Amino acid sequence: QMHLAESGGGLVQAGGSLRLSCTASELPGDLWAMSWFRQAPGKEREGVTCMTLNGASTYYADSVEGRFTVSLDKVKPTLYLQMNSLNPEDTAMYYCAAGTRICSLWDQSRFEFWGQGTQVIVPS
Repeated sequence: QMHLAESGGGLVQAGGSLRLSCTASELPGDLWAMSWFRQAPGKEREGVTCMTLNGASTYYADSVEGRFTVSLDKVKPTLYLQMNSLNPEDTAMYYCAAGTRICSLWDQSRFEFWGQGTQVIVPS
């Protein structure tokens, strides 16, 4: 059973940066993709970014394109989310997810493994 643990969240002023980390207990041989999702207060959870482990494909939500960058260190193994130019709309609980099936920002049911989340707050 793969375990994921997020860290790096916190309070940051608008325009600032944060780097989130998602440390995995292992990278199973059949793992296909890892993603970041987020859930803002009173809203549904939404996809932020997804990348395939072979590095061939990376997807970003329109709202974060050009500001957020996902990367994976397979040695550690840790998934990162570098977040720049943060704004209050980025305030949310951020979750790391991993799956063996597809890389998707929308079909959350395809991701078998989830972390507990890390909170990001950007005051207005």
